[in-house]
Amino acid sequence: MGQDLRQIVETVLFVAAALLPIVNPLGGAPVFLAMTADCTPELRASLAKRIAINAFMLLFGSLFIGSYVLEFFGLSVPIVQVAGGIVVCAAGWDLLRRHEDAATAPSPPPSAREMASRAFYPLTLPLTVGPGSISVAITIGANHPHSMRSLLVNGFGNLAGVTLTAATIFLCFRYSERIMRGLGDTGTSVVLRLSAFILLCIGVQIFWNGASALLATMPALSPR
Repeated sequence: MGQDLRQIVETVLFVAAALLPIVNPLGGAPVFLAMTADCTPELRASLAKRIAINAFMLLFGSLFIGSYVLEFFGLSVPIVQVAGGIVVCAAGWDLLRRHEDAATAPSPPPSAREMASRAFYPLTLPLTVGPGSISVAITIGANHPHSMRSLLVNGFGNLAGVTLTAATIFLCFRYSERIMRGLGDTGTSVVLRLSAFILLCIGVQIFWNGASALLATMPALSPR
């Protein structure tokens, strides 16, 4: 029992340590705040909860069935990275341009249906749980234990690690306004623009990681 408990704790820490730096909920808080500028604080809190639930489901599915899904459709992780990198680049560029016009073109509060749609795309996928974190989760889940006991222990540890990651996402997004308030108007503007630019760079990096892996599989051109 003691060995099982130790293995569970190690699995939880391993999953959280692998996912949190890539998901980066603290760094995503300014982006979340910028993309929900037309929401009330109550609506933003509800949206943060939905995003955390969506993130949990995506990471959980990637851990336990992600490798089987990719195999079923004949897809590889580099392909997912290329496609996801393009989407992240588009979202970062859109956020940069939209932020410039936010002060001059206020929009009405979004409807409940629009918020439900926005909670999944683009706020959960790909801005919070993107191709990088999905590929890491698939890689972790691809290492299947050989015994049923180890399968149960690792499964519980993976579940707890994903839950911890989702809870961190909720806390960072739920209190993003307080975090930004401490920076002031000028500091918030700087952080929002910097976060949007970093998001664009992350998209380019994800795209390049996938493209590099695909290019490496191509046979070298022989000189004539």
